[in-house]
Amino acid sequence: FQVKSENKKTIWNTEEVPEGSEFDDTWDPREKPEYEISFKQHVGTEDVFFGMTGKDPSTACCEDIVIKIKLPETKYSDITLDIQDKVLDLRTPKNKLLLHLPYPVNSKEGRARFLSEEEILEVTLRLSRKLDFINFS
Repeated sequence: FQVKSENKKTIWNTEEVPEGSEFDDTWDPREKPEYEISFKQHVGTEDVFFGMTGKDPSTACCEDIVIKIKLPETKYSDITLDIQDKVLDLRTPKNKLLLHLPYPVNSKEGRARFLSEEEILEVTLRLSRKLDFINFS
């Protein structure tokens, strides 16, 4: 097995390095905040009462992923959030979270809101899986 590279001195091929690895810093002393991942699906009466669309409670039938991150003693202005297709990178002065997402997401679509009373950042992202355009059309 031989990999052809443009530069003979390179150790890694770009395909071998997972997305988001450039953010991973094991020497960063900031704490990793607590977080919770849940999935959300859009259902109507035809789903709940009649089961006409064939949706079930599994993650395969969900359209969105919701990530709730606990950020105590943090102001909204201190939060830096970067979302790529498979990685969520959150940084505050006290916390750092590099989260590899279980499914690819549409990094251009999404929303985040900071619930200041609960000190929770809630990030909702649209999943971008193969064949979703067929399953959810």
